[in-house]
Amino acid sequence: MAHALTQLTALHLGKSEAVTAVVIDDLPAARWYIGGRDVEQATALLEISVTEGTNTPAQKQAFIAAAFAELQQQLGYSQPLAEASYVIVREVPAGDSGYGGMTQAARKLMEPLHAAL
Repeated sequence: MAHALTQLTALHLGKSEAVTAVVIDDLPAARWYIGGRDVEQATALLEISVTEGTNTPAQKQAFIAAAFAELQQQLGYSQPLAEASYVIVREVPAGDSGYGGMTQAARKLMEPLHAAL
């Protein structure tokens, strides 16, 4: 699943596979509730954080559709996922996230320096 989600992130959102991190937290059904009741079928919650303004609504929609289809294929076992299965694309301001000790805003400021070299 991690490999497939990484590929979908690169394909639909244009993100670098080399710095795409995937964490899978497999919770038992006893810890999932929908509408205050125990789940009765497979369900999923996928959240991805991207830098604000780096993707169009169409790109985000394509990713959500493809990621949901992948979750359905890998988790549904030939049954539909619960309707309350979510794929969320969370936009984070460039100054509020980063990797390797550098915010995305700082990386953006460095782009003209690298282009000039």
